[in-house]
Amino acid sequence: MNTPAKTGAQTAVSTDAETRAALAKAVTRLFDAWGLDNPERATLLGLAGNSRTTLNRYRSGKPLGNSRDLLDRAGHLLGIHKNLMLLFPENPEVRNAWMSAANRRFGGRTPIEVADEQGLTGLLMVRAELERLRGQ
Repeated sequence: MNTPAKTGAQTAVSTDAETRAALAKAVTRLFDAWGLDNPERATLLGLAGNSRTTLNRYRSGKPLGNSRDLLDRAGHLLGIHKNLMLLFPENPEVRNAWMSAANRRFGGRTPIEVADEQGLTGLLMVRAELERLRGQ
C-alpha cells in the first residue's frame, strides 16, 4: 500500500522493504546490463554523483530509499527497459547500449544526459519517446 507522508523536503511513500529491495535488485541488474558507471547510475536515480555507498547498498540487496522520487524513477527505468525489450527483442546489444548512445531525437544527447539535465522530467521524456516509437 502506498500512503504518502511528508518527511522534510521529500514525500515518503509507505512501500514495504521487501518490495523496495526487489526494486533495488532489478534496477541494479538493469544498470549492469546497460554497462553504466556509478555517476550514471546515481544520475538516473536522482542521487548525488558521489553516492557510491548508497549504490553499493542497493547492489548488496538493501532496499531502495522510501521516497516517492526514487520509487518513481525506479518505475520509469523499468518502463524504459520494458519498451526497449519490446522494440529490440532480438538485439540485446542495441537494447543495452541505447541509454548511452547519442540520439538525434534528443538533439544528439544521450538519454542519460537528458535525465541528468531534466531530472525526473527527463526520464519521463525518454520513456515517452520509446512509447512513441512503439506506437503507443
